[in-house]
Amino acid sequence: MSRTLVVVGHGMVAHRLVEAVRSDDVDAAWRIVVLAEEARPAYDRVGLTSYVDGWDPAALALPGSEYAGDDAVELRLGDPVVSVDRGAKLVRTASGQHQPYDALVLATGSRPFVPPVPGHERPGCFVYRTIEDLDALRDAVERAGERVGRPAAAVVGGGLLGLEAAKALRDMGLSPHVVELAGRLLPLQVDEGGGSVLRGLVGALGVTVHTGTSVEGIHADGRRLRTVLGNGTELDVDLVVFSAGVRPRDELARACGLATGERGGVLVDDRCRTQDPDVYAVGECAALDGRVYGLVAPGYSMAEVVAATLLGRDARFPGADTATKLKLLGVDVASFGDAHATTEGALEVVVADAVAGTYKKLVVSDDASTLLGGVLVGDASEYTLLRPLVGSALPAEPLALLAPEGGGVAVGVEALPESAQVCSCNAVSKGAITTAITENGATDVAAIKACTRAGTSCGSCVPMLGRLLSACGVAQSTALCEHFDQSRAELFEIVRATRLTTFSAIIARHGRGSGCAVCKPAVASILATLGAGHVLDGEQAGLQDTNDHFLANMQRNGTYSVVPRIPGGEITPERLVVLGEVARDFGLYTKITGGQRIDLFGATVEQLPRIWRRLVDAGFESGHAYGKALRTVKSCVGTTWCRYGQQDSVGLAVELELRYRGLRSPHKIKAGVSGCARECAEARSKDFGVIATETGWNLYVGGNGGALPRHADLLVSDVDTGTLVRIIDRFLMFYVRTADRLQRTSAWLEELDGGLDHLRDVVVADSLGIGAELEAAMAEHVAHYSDEWKGVLDDPEKLARFTSFVNAPGVPDPTVSFRVERDQRVPVSLGMPEGRSR
Repeated sequence: MSRTLVVVGHGMVAHRLVEAVRSDDVDAAWRIVVLAEEARPAYDRVGLTSYVDGWDPAALALPGSEYAGDDAVELRLGDPVVSVDRGAKLVRTASGQHQPYDALVLATGSRPFVPPVPGHERPGCFVYRTIEDLDALRDAVERAGERVGRPAAAVVGGGLLGLEAAKALRDMGLSPHVVELAGRLLPLQVDEGGGSVLRGLVGALGVTVHTGTSVEGIHADGRRLRTVLGNGTELDVDLVVFSAGVRPRDELARACGLATGERGGVLVDDRCRTQDPDVYAVGECAALDGRVYGLVAPGYSMAEVVAATLLGRDARFPGADTATKLKLLGVDVASFGDAHATTEGALEVVVADAVAGTYKKLVVSDDASTLLGGVLVGDASEYTLLRPLVGSALPAEPLALLAPEGGGVAVGVEALPESAQVCSCNAVSKGAITTAITENGATDVAAIKACTRAGTSCGSCVPMLGRLLSACGVAQSTALCEHFDQSRAELFEIVRATRLTTFSAIIARHGRGSGCAVCKPAVASILATLGAGHVLDGEQAGLQDTNDHFLANMQRNGTYSVVPRIPGGEITPERLVVLGEVARDFGLYTKITGGQRIDLFGATVEQLPRIWRRLVDAGFESGHAYGKALRTVKSCVGTTWCRYGQQDSVGLAVELELRYRGLRSPHKIKAGVSGCARECAEARSKDFGVIATETGWNLYVGGNGGALPRHADLLVSDVDTGTLVRIIDRFLMFYVRTADRLQRTSAWLEELDGGLDHLRDVVVADSLGIGAELEAAMAEHVAHYSDEWKGVLDDPEKLARFTSFVNAPGVPDPTVSFRVERDQRVPVSLGMPEGRSR
């Protein structure tokens, strides 16, 4: 007869525990009852900030967390345990149910710590911990947006959660202030030097940082909150978010007489067992040797230990890997091992580059032979190889490891010992991964994940998995899809050489079948890049996805956005008036974007040509917001107006945008031009970015401010405008020819054999002798550019496509509806609750 395991709580660690038990308990010796406080199953709380991107709880759901079809697991949501009777071995829930147990695991997690600041209970004060917390924040932000001016927020706490909260608030349109009691941000992760660089990078992204002070009081001031800091500063904000750390939820343990740590947490041994041999504790509520770990990786290790113990195996907590690698507000931050050099005799090797905004430190043993830890800020590209080396002999001099581009040594996977932990979240070593490849037949990253669990949590080790595949001699398929054995780059060269202009001819000669949603848009993009006519000409029209098919982005309620090009963000008053008149006459929602454009939302299909006609007649053209093409070239005002400007950033941005407009590519391309090192155009977060110097321009490439942010790398320095344009021509055409389908320049550069050095050899030094060819290809594009909107307006056959109903042209879609919010029409979307538009 099976025994009963009761799990109190259903967070990420509790879910891992259930998974671990069920994966090995083939005979169902344990019946598992999970009693959860929240009304939803376990979700990715580490990725909570990404919830702001789409407000979709399903995007955070952990696979299998509902245990559908598993009769051995019972999940009860919204019914938390309120007491434990260890003598009778049963728990009582809030609903009054009594649940017996043979083994009990406390996985109650932690609660946000709110300092006893006078006024902390006022309306407008929030914590940042759950999906419901973010929903409440969103509602408050929407209310704050009703007043004039950009709303502001104060975040109390400058640690990991505090900076995550600041990012979420900034993404919601607020101006965040971060208040940190310590003298630097992320005091537990980075040192003084790293904190100084981090503060500069975060400040440049629109977040005001206050360190070395605390919040003394929060006072009502009309509809706002006057937040008084210990240093006398007063902040007028719309809301306050407390993210000053967490405290273990150990009240159940205390109430039933279990021992707790001096600073909280249920005391457990290295088997995660309390003083009661039938009661365990895991995750943030557990104090192992008196220490509470606030990271998911140690929690997962605890879950694995308890699962093994319950199934009769001898397992002990292996120690906690507290290494962290994060993207905080788009800034790389990583720390690992003895980051603060507390080991006796430890030496520190530091490379700080204030111009590039990077800080790198390695902590080594007193004889400089063993890596003990490190800190990386601004650029954490070395993290995946350096972290597994902690405790191992260094493969080269420390300084050479930190600056491989300056003649140093780039560490390869072969330098890692077999015991090196590649995936810290799931405690997977290099040896386990190579065994999965060489003995268990894993031939791709997906197979490694399935076999070892590596890469299934935070994902930071996934690039390493690909490298280990290559190191083990596994050739990874580069086929575009099941219909083409060639990669996108190979297919590009085939189409370019054969001059084929239709998908049917290409697949007949070089593929098989009739194509799919993967290869059709890819081939359409290749044909557009090579100048095979308008994207809606003949057969090409059927290859396009929804957005390209209507030359506009479909929105959530079935309408479309119209985004005219505004080169460099520069626009005349006359054209501004036209945009306002068009928006008014067609009832469109208007939004000024971060790319310095004005987007018009809410157009129906049949309205698009009429809107385009008004815009084209006024001198506008398509901004290609719908296409995998150049989007914008953002600029500051440069020497035109700014007293700090060193070059004409506006003029160059306009020149570059008009030069590369309409260039179809593997993915969208964004660019920026800053007139000085203050970087107001955020050029280093772009696919290519230009920053003015006293003598010319610096060119950065491979940046990305999207879902996986990456700072661009410096390609050339202090070049004149002619040289700059020639190198960008080569860079873009080389990318267009060689990148994979839907691969941003950032990922392309990271995977490019030889990396930045090889790219510099090709596009600057012309090591392959193709420079003139790449420049000629770009010149061909520039010479034959034509506006896609105008191409539709001039062709009755293309115009006929723009109707909601083929059998009733001109009839509007009755499912499209709007309501008024902040004096503009916004969509009422299917399935969206009233009053919730985003």
